[in-house]
Amino acid sequence: MPVAIVIEDEECVRLATVQTLELGGFTVYACASAEAAWPWLDEAFGGIVVTDVRLPGSSGLDLLARVMTIDADLPVIVMTGHGHVSMAVEAMRGGAYDFIEKPFATERLLETARRAREKRDLVLENRRLKAAWKAQPDLPPLIGMSPAIERLRRLIATLGPTVADIMINGQTGTGKEVVARQLHAASARKGPYVAINCGALPESVFESEMFGHEAGAFTGAQKRRIGKLEYASGGTIFLDEIESMPLALQVKLLRVLQERSLERLGGNDSIAIDCRIIAATKVDLLKMAAQGLFREDLFYRISVIQIDLPPLNERREDIPLLLAHFVQLAALRYQLPLPAWSAARMARWQAQDWQGNVRELRNSADRLVLGVLEMDDAGLEPLAPAQASGAHDGTAAGKLAQKVSDFESLLIANALAASGGNVALAAEQLGLPKKTLYDKLKKHHL
Repeated sequence: MPVAIVIEDEECVRLATVQTLELGGFTVYACASAEAAWPWLDEAFGGIVVTDVRLPGSSGLDLLARVMTIDADLPVIVMTGHGHVSMAVEAMRGGAYDFIEKPFATERLLETARRAREKRDLVLENRRLKAAWKAQPDLPPLIGMSPAIERLRRLIATLGPTVADIMINGQTGTGKEVVARQLHAASARKGPYVAINCGALPESVFESEMFGHEAGAFTGAQKRRIGKLEYASGGTIFLDEIESMPLALQVKLLRVLQERSLERLGGNDSIAIDCRIIAATKVDLLKMAAQGLFREDLFYRISVIQIDLPPLNERREDIPLLLAHFVQLAALRYQLPLPAWSAARMARWQAQDWQGNVRELRNSADRLVLGVLEMDDAGLEPLAPAQASGAHDGTAAGKLAQKVSDFESLLIANALAASGGNVALAAEQLGLPKKTLYDKLKKHHL
């Protein structure tokens, strides 16, 4: 629930202001003086401030000046009496978000307070995203604003902080490791994130890699080696393609998960481990279990929580965001300019099946940047002039108009990708009203 601090020395005005904001959905803390509000005001305060100018002791302008030194992005709405326009001008110059002349209509106060709260939410979200990126610059983003991705974000936020082991189900290329790393980041676990591709490890070294070994455990084992499970203590271990794990090792893994301890190969000591298991598969493990190819008891042990990832063709509305993100990365990697595309071309991309899912789309983005797309590359053939949308009529003016339109589409898609699909945040970054941005999204079929 949004929060507001109201600072007003006249009790009747204070009560009326508080009631108006509370009816508008705010949690309100009322103060009769600026000094009473000081303890609330810091960079972490997530709400807004509504203050009168004339107050006993420090004035509203004094409070505004102090707030600007603490957090210049904290919205302060100043209430001024009739005839105090000069004070309102001074407040705006001092960094106030807006001013309201008393007496004011309740609708005017609520409209201003809601806009101020929206701005505060955007600022805090932007700071959170920047902080997350600085803390984990290599963390792959979860891009999209489709209902499926929004549900996935909520699941990650809910399940991340728990200690529950998780099974991620999804086709090849749907982003299973992205979700695993997001879960680890949301867990706030201090230990490392360790990924093992069970399908890429030879069976001869699998046990040693997973559980470690003591010196002399086998020929060539000259010194003790810590296994992945032990190394991941305090963190997360991601077992990709767990269906490829040898049956003999599935038994040992099951015992480790049940007892949360292991013995190194060639050793006798029991070593406690504290790692969260996140497994991933592209197949139906229960069907494999029925065929004797996977242990049913291990399936139920690691599938306490299951997350199903949708294929790309079930969230086509995310394709513009994903493509813009991958094109931007590819352009930086290859030191090449960003390519442009028309709305008609994007519509065709969104109609593709994308059997390789996000991974196939990423590869296509690379080819798009490199300029090597062919007729058979997932239908991504170059457009003939007559096929392009907009004013692309073959004349110089038409070509310019189309290039401007394509560039605008690319900038908007990049802003949406950078904001994780948050339209309000993207509008703030682009310097556009949300209504204008929504109109442009419709225009460009984003």
